[in-house]
Formats: sequence, C-alpha cells, structure tokens
Amino acid sequence: MNTQNEWYTDLAMEERERFRGIDQEISGVIIEKLDETRANMHITKVEIKNEHGAAVMRKPMGIYFTLEAKELSEDTDQSEVFAEILADYIESLIPENAKNILAVGLGNQEMTADALGPKVVNKLWITRHYSKEGLSSMIPGVMAKTGMETAMIVKGVTKETNPDLIVVIDALAARSASRLGTTIQITDTGIWPGSGVGNHRNGMNKESLGVPVIAIGIPTVVKTTSLIKDMWNYLAHTFADSEETRELGIKMQQLCEKQWQSAAAEMPIQQAGCMYVMPKDMDERVVRLSHILSEGINLAVHSRK
Repeated sequence: MNTQNEWYTDLAMEERERFRGIDQEISGVIIEKLDETRANMHITKVEIKNEHGAAVMRKPMGIYFTLEAKELSEDTDQSEVFAEILADYIESLIPENAKNILAVGLGNQEMTADALGPKVVNKLWITRHYSKEGLSSMIPGVMAKTGMETAMIVKGVTKETNPDLIVVIDALAARSASRLGTTIQITDTGIWPGSGVGNHRNGMNKESLGVPVIAIGIPTVVKTTSLIKDMWNYLAHTFADSEETRELGIKMQQLCEKQWQSAAAEMPIQQAGCMYVMPKDMDERVVRLSHILSEGINLAVHSRK
C-alpha cells in the first residue's frame, strides 16, 4: 500500500497537521495565523522556505494561504466579503509588473466535483481583446477528451500570448471531510493536475511554463480511506473518554500506522477499489464557490493600480 498516496492532500495546512502539536517546529517551514475582522474566517499562512521543509511537507517551496469558513459552502450574504478577502491574498502574490494575465480553468465541466475551474473562468471579466495588457482565459479540458496533456496545451498558449502571470483554478482533494467546500488555498507554487485523485500529470509552475503561476483551489472530494480514519479516530477518543470503554479507546489510539493501514485495506469499502466521495449538495456548493472565486480574481486583477 502506498502510504503517501493513501493520505494525500492538496492542502499544505493538512500536511502541516500531520505533525502533533501545531507549535512543533519544522526546519524550513513557517506557519502563521492571520487576523481577519471582516468575516468569520480563519486564515493560515504556511511558507516552505527550503528543500528540507519541502521534503517533510511533501509540497514545493513557496507560500500557501488557506482561508477557512463554514459559511463558504452555505447560501449566505457574506459572499461579497469573502470575495474581497480572497482578492487581497491573491493580489499579495501577483508580481508588480504583471499586466498580461492568463487565467486557466482546469477540470471537467461535465463532472460536478471537477467543474470548479471551468465555472470560475466562465465568470471572469476578460479584457485582453481590448488591450494586450489585460486578462485572458482558457479552459483546456481533460486528457480523456483532448488526447493531450493539459500542461502541453497551456504551454502552447503561453508561448503564443506571452503572459506575465498565469492564474490556475482547480478542484482539490482534502484529507478531512470537514474542509470540502469550506476551504480555499492560494499558492505561488503552481499546480500538478490530478494529483489529488492519483492521476498525476505534468506540473504547471514557473519552471515548466517560464512565468509565475498562482494556483487557487477548493477541495471538493475526499478519499474513502480518510473518512474511515476520521471515524476511527473519533471512536477512539469517544471510547477513551468513557469509563466503560476507556481500555478499548486507548488500544485504538495506540494502534500503529502500519497496523491501521493493514486493517483499513481489509474493510469491504476498500475492496471495491480506490474511491473518492463528495457531499450530496456539491453541485450547489460549486456554483456558489465559483462566484466567490471569480469575484475575488476579478477584484484582484482589475483593481490593481
């Protein structure tokens, strides 16, 4: 069993949470809680500064902002405020000289859990046809339909249009079900399409495309293995808190990772093969979230002086 793939997450903050105690120092990794007074939103900045930190975190060096709010997935009047907050963090990663910006919506717009990128791009204010120093966009589709690597298509368009910056939007995979549709990640490290569901493709970053790449994503799926482990941990702590079941709870907590993986692999749900799940209302969530992301990108790009 591939341990890293079993517990994979696109969120840098979830990788940081693998280590007990948020105050535990990791060489080359800086974590910072940021204040936000405009809305009930928790914001975390994870910065991976060297190769050691990148190896431990299993993420490229760079900056990762995580914006969390339960209301992101709900029908709320805070959507515009969320978009303004998002715009501020996107703008903080945009190079000062970036005038010609290309937005790329990754994913399959015919699949609910993978439609976020295309839906966001369809709502952007496109201006490059008025001036070469503006916002352009593309939806490259998926390899099953185009027969081409997404990175190959984006690289070709980049070569022809020569953007100063690429903003990539994609649906992500999380380790915790509570973060589905409630978490936004913004990073200056680029993205590897399909990594979250084990469908690894060529990366889109500054090294491969020749220009800075900002990746924005929201987790829409979680692996069934993660759900099983979440339930196991919940039961272990619940049993440990009860006098009648304390011994069982402690034994469950002490079960080593190798034993846990072996037990999980034998569960009937795992025998059906690798599966990812999403909330039943994810179609509605994606519509709301695509509005927030598109408004945030529009504000960040078009409000710059």
